[in-house]
Amino acid sequence: MTTFYQLLFSGFALGCVYALVALGFTVIYRSSQVINFAQGSLLALGAYMVSWFAIDKSLPFGLAVLAAIGVCVLVGVVFQRLVLRWVAGQPVFVIVMITIGLSIVIDASVSAKFGANPRLLGDPWSSSAVHPGGVTLIWAKIWTIVTVFGVLLGFFLFDRYSRYGLAMRATAADEEAAMAVGVPTRRVFALAWGVAGAVATVGGFFLATFPNQLDPSISAVALLAFPAIILGGLDSPAGAVVGGVTIGLVEELTKGYQPAHASWLGTNFYVIAPYVVMILVLMVKPYGLFGRAPVERI
Repeated sequence: MTTFYQLLFSGFALGCVYALVALGFTVIYRSSQVINFAQGSLLALGAYMVSWFAIDKSLPFGLAVLAAIGVCVLVGVVFQRLVLRWVAGQPVFVIVMITIGLSIVIDASVSAKFGANPRLLGDPWSSSAVHPGGVTLIWAKIWTIVTVFGVLLGFFLFDRYSRYGLAMRATAADEEAAMAVGVPTRRVFALAWGVAGAVATVGGFFLATFPNQLDPSISAVALLAFPAIILGGLDSPAGAVVGGVTIGLVEELTKGYQPAHASWLGTNFYVIAPYVVMILVLMVKPYGLFGRAPVERI
């Protein structure tokens, strides 16, 4: 039973990070109906910038994270204002290809600046752990859960009660109607990219603290979080959170139990398990657990 609780804790911590990554996808998709394939690269950029500010520039980790968030928010907003606003109204395929181009540019820039060798992130948390009931709770993962919950709570309060949160929801519901009543949709799109950059930075930082090192492959975590987005529903922030936590739990529980009880599935089946769950859910709920089916007037 101790093993189960240990895996449950690790899966929940990992799921919180996936939830942040999925939230970044969802915020942009909800506002523009575009899947941002540069989200993983923004995550990597944010994590590397935290390392650069904290290790190279000797800033306290709190300030390093804030500075890195500022960089990624700036990248997201500038990209939206200078590039995407000029292709508004173009086919979705065109915009998706542009986000792939942004991903390539960010990845190449990160590799050119920091190289391909693993880079230490430092130890912002105590490396110690607590052991309630024989379960090892590492402080890094405890702080991951606490901080991610704080970020998610802040986002949902912003989305529900703030003026721009209302504008984002109005634009997501009906962009033309929102424009007709004076909602600044261009600012909403820029804000969505800024929010995506911010949550990507926080997610990348916490993801890198688990092994306490950083390499360019961290951007591939976006592919691991993709089942979380589909599972919860592309247009649902709450679904992104539920999907992220679910996928994290599935991955860790599969990693812990599958080799001993279902070795015939092969090694590293835990990488595939989230996609299996995603397919099973989509067979029953084609738009995800919280996604809304489009309603069109005939």
